[in-house]
Amino acid sequence: MPQNCIFCMIAAKEVATNLLYEDEQIIAFADLNPVAPTHVLIVPKKHITSLQSLTPDDEILLGHVLITIPLIATKLGLADDGYRVVINTGKNGGQTVPHVHWHLLGGRSFEWPPG
Repeated sequence: MPQNCIFCMIAAKEVATNLLYEDEQIIAFADLNPVAPTHVLIVPKKHITSLQSLTPDDEILLGHVLITIPLIATKLGLADDGYRVVINTGKNGGQTVPHVHWHLLGGRSFEWPPG
């Protein structure tokens, strides 16, 4: 675990959070600065800096994340009305924590194009 990676510390249970989902590969918790009524972060327990850092070894993990996000959305009551999933990559992409993660946003209508 890289020093000072807040998501690694949350995954290791060194920092408390509003945990909404956990399995052997990922955790999901409420974002501290929500931009929607429901704003959940889905984070792999394995430290991966960004999408740019992915390798073929991460293929199974990525599939697991994409299969699990709809389960979390359903659990949170977002499935019927819809939701948005976002991955920010790098400074200009809006990534503020250097650990790849997905934003699950719901509870309101979203416009296109985004921000």
